[in-house]
Amino acid sequence: MYVGIDVGTSMVKAAAFDATGRQLAVESRPVGLDLHEGVVEQDMEEVYGAVVAVLEALTSAVDEPVELAGLTGQGDGVWLVDGEGRPVRPAASWMDGRAHELVDGWLADGTFESVFRRTGSAMFPGCPGPLLAWLDRHEPKALDAAKAALYCKDMVFQRLTGAAATTDVSDASMPFLDPRTRAYDDRVVEVLGLAHRRGLLAPVSDPVATARTRGEGLPSGTRIANGPYDLPACALGAGVTSPGDGLLIVGTCLASLVATTELDLTGEPAGLYISTDRPGHWLRAMPAMVGTAALDWVLSTTGVRHEEVDGLLAETPPGAHGVRVLPYFAPSGERAPFVEPRLRAELTGVCLESTRGDLVRATCEGIGYAARHCLEAAGLTGNLAVCGGGTRSSAWMRLLADVLGRPLRVVEGEVGARGAVLAAAERYGAGLDTPAWTKPTAVVEPDPDRAAFYAKGYEEHLDRLAGARARARQ
Repeated sequence: MYVGIDVGTSMVKAAAFDATGRQLAVESRPVGLDLHEGVVEQDMEEVYGAVVAVLEALTSAVDEPVELAGLTGQGDGVWLVDGEGRPVRPAASWMDGRAHELVDGWLADGTFESVFRRTGSAMFPGCPGPLLAWLDRHEPKALDAAKAALYCKDMVFQRLTGAAATTDVSDASMPFLDPRTRAYDDRVVEVLGLAHRRGLLAPVSDPVATARTRGEGLPSGTRIANGPYDLPACALGAGVTSPGDGLLIVGTCLASLVATTELDLTGEPAGLYISTDRPGHWLRAMPAMVGTAALDWVLSTTGVRHEEVDGLLAETPPGAHGVRVLPYFAPSGERAPFVEPRLRAELTGVCLESTRGDLVRATCEGIGYAARHCLEAAGLTGNLAVCGGGTRSSAWMRLLADVLGRPLRVVEGEVGARGAVLAAAERYGAGLDTPAWTKPTAVVEPDPDRAAFYAKGYEEHLDRLAGARARARQ
């Protein structure tokens, strides 16, 4: 069997596949997030323990030899480790907002734009540049004690294999990697005031690093590859590799990716260019901060259960009786397709006659509008695949097809883990049948009348958003 490991923000999963790409089994474990006053951290030992636990459960459930394993996981954040890959402090999550004042300052003085023009990375508070700069100012001893500032999957790879600290071109893309040379841009490191911390940046393995495991979770000697991180891994797992084709990941965050061979560092700085294992090929990424997390908050606040969502969407008409939601719920604001650290969600059009269904539908529509904004900014011209937890709601998928005004290739299952296996197979020359592994589960067509309705609603959404952004800057 082939094993894919996906170390997510709130859930760690391991999936087993046969040689044809059929998913045999999945094991998962939740992991915690410590949130307080804009700070979002994770316990690295808990995360690594969850990885070992799901791998032990998976290999016990599927009594087959492991041909190889692929590793992926959440991107960004800062995972400070010692020489053995063990934590020197809790991991700062990509959701962390403590560095927002630094980003505000860099937006004002031009640093933000200058970094984007060099690397194609629009920094946000939870990416390594601002977080390392914040730690250098407020927790310098933590940086002094660290051997490397890694990304999530890199820590797991080092612990599973004992290999030296390393990362890959996808994770390194934000914000230090020059997408043309595929090496760190030392001028960016200097501009962010981190030249004296340059040694914390792990070497970039290009192509992705490989090693053999030491026996925790997987049998000793199992071949494993490190990377790419979850967004490009999902693109691989969904078969999004041709220029112009896109992927919408409806997960904790709302990520829009479009494959491209063109590098355009002009225009409004937003999102990033993710380097792939193929030089000259990138993913233009617009990873918005909040996806299903916005709906989860509304469901929790209104007392609606997840299993009620499809029924409420079916009962409530397009437009949600005038209720509108700008779904920018993250405490660190928004990062794509624009950067606005102080932007917050807005609910309008609510009255005593508004129902739970109105609030739920308006939230789903708002997320759809945000996705359309991101996909347009990323340059979508071809087919669109969709994956993530949101695909479990058939009603939401129909709504998304209508809001986006295009067919959706729905890819279900553990798409990130699947992509991690395909990346590992490519690295080891395993020769898997990629089209069979990435075949869509279903195709959802938009309704022409509803698509026309939402095309007008999208323009209204952009108008409301412009006002909200102006208020956020006051």
